[in-house]
Amino acid sequence: MQLDALRAADTRAWLEKAALDLRSARADLSASPPIRGDALFHCQQAVEKALKAWLTWRDRPFRKTHDLGELGTHGAALDASLEPLLREAAPLTEYAWQFRYPGEVSEPTAEETTAGLDVAERVVAAVAGRLPPEARPTP
Repeated sequence: MQLDALRAADTRAWLEKAALDLRSARADLSASPPIRGDALFHCQQAVEKALKAWLTWRDRPFRKTHDLGELGTHGAALDASLEPLLREAAPLTEYAWQFRYPGEVSEPTAEETTAGLDVAERVVAAVAGRLPPEARPTP
């Protein structure tokens, strides 16, 4: 397997995982009652995996992190037109852990969750749209 084919397969695998996280977020929101905290966790994960797909395709190493600000900075350095969207998505970082553990954290609002899903979907779409067909998941 050639290097580009391997890179395309790795990139596609990250985007497939991002798509699963978006699907999970939507399922959480359609539950009765909605599971908003978990939905936001999956939104954060979708953005993280989409950014890791972008960095993988561009052959840029990244450390193991959930910090969307850090990943977004690296991603925007490769395409400055992504910067406003990635800056908008960066606050999702806190959802990597905020609702995952017991404590005194209040449940997120419907508006907060809808906004999180919206930005996550836009990031995944923006990254996928910048990749060649062989690096994108098949519909």
